[in-house]
Amino acid sequence: MFDPSQMMIIVGVLLALVLFGTHIAVALGITSALGIYLMQEDIEVVRSFISNTAYEGIRDYIFAVIPLFILMGEFLAKSGAARDLFNLVNRLTKWLPGRLGVATVLANAVFAFVSGVSIAAAATFSRIAYPEMKRFGYNRQFSLACIAGSACLGMLIPPSVLMIVWGVLTEQSIGSLFMAGVVPGMVVVVVYSAYIIGTAILRPEIVGERKVPLATLTANPGVSHEDEGLGETLFGTLLVVALVCGVLGGIWFGFFTPTEGAGVGAVAALGIALIRGMRLREIFDVILSAGRSSAPLLLLLVMAQLYSRVLSMTGITGAVQAALLDTGLPPIAILGIMILIWFVLGCIIDSISIILLTVPVFAPVAASLGYDPLAFAIIGILAIETGLLTPPFGILVFTVKAALPQENVSVGEIFRGSVPFWICLLAVIGAIIAFPQLATWLPNLGKV
Repeated sequence: MFDPSQMMIIVGVLLALVLFGTHIAVALGITSALGIYLMQEDIEVVRSFISNTAYEGIRDYIFAVIPLFILMGEFLAKSGAARDLFNLVNRLTKWLPGRLGVATVLANAVFAFVSGVSIAAAATFSRIAYPEMKRFGYNRQFSLACIAGSACLGMLIPPSVLMIVWGVLTEQSIGSLFMAGVVPGMVVVVVYSAYIIGTAILRPEIVGERKVPLATLTANPGVSHEDEGLGETLFGTLLVVALVCGVLGGIWFGFFTPTEGAGVGAVAALGIALIRGMRLREIFDVILSAGRSSAPLLLLLVMAQLYSRVLSMTGITGAVQAALLDTGLPPIAILGIMILIWFVLGCIIDSISIILLTVPVFAPVAASLGYDPLAFAIIGILAIETGLLTPPFGILVFTVKAALPQENVSVGEIFRGSVPFWICLLAVIGAIIAFPQLATWLPNLGKV
């Protein structure tokens, strides 16, 4: 039975723990245990409830999809696949204004199909794309913003870790979520590219035109990667594309589940890494890195499931749903409130934590308002993604800065340059709200 005092205590304790810097998994665990104790007043019930939830969560094979996809991305990132992607796209876009910026976006889009996380893309392309942009006289702020902004694609284009977490929490098909992210991801690519090309046309000095003498470009030809063998670059890129098509196509057409697809992808990525000359020590380092990245996520998911159950038991989910629906506001206004909350939280905590805190409450509200679950998921992930570029804790901005210590660039400079990319994400959110078919068309096509 719903008790307002219990709700206030549970929510208040959780917010206090998060604001005081407690790890989100610990905060969720403490809050959940407190909620169970307030309802049952028996510590043995608390212990039994937590242990049963943890056991049921850990034995669920769907959780294996996270470390396997992270492992696949790590193998490809360390084997030089990202460099091949950038080199090939760079060669194919020589005729475009602002081609290096567009190449960064397009290469990030393809790399997102195998990475699953944005941080890896930000660090990788900071070391690959930025030196090339610097060589051709691109404005530093614009260059770094292109890298940080395009790295967001890793959280939207499958196999996104955010989609996996969202699917686990809402019990939605992860395969359908993956398919739902493809078209919106391509829309983001188009909008980003249009901004970069428009900037290059209107302000050519930003992309080095009319600014860098030919002598400067030819003074140190060894810096450029354009002269690397086309055959090797094309071969490496085709391997990545074949892997993407095999894994996502297999999931989409039902040949295997997302977890099985992740396993196939990890083994295939290992094969590609071996072909590219990866050594045993490097393979061990990749496996260790994937373990370090995925273990905290698995703990978070177990605690999130516990937290979600407690919310349902205490009636908090129903109370918030009733409170929002009883306001009399139209559905679009309630959706706007949820998006605004995501924007604000994005300035304070990380993306996965935002999903864990809000989705168990927001998803039922959106369903009762008549929003398609897949479209709402993509809207939510896009809104949460904006936090990757917003101060004071925009993780992609700090990743780009950390990857280029020699540049002595301030985070404020990258944040300012990232504003147009933040606006682009906002525009795509508006487009999906107006046309939810952008997210639902591809998953529904697979059901026909």
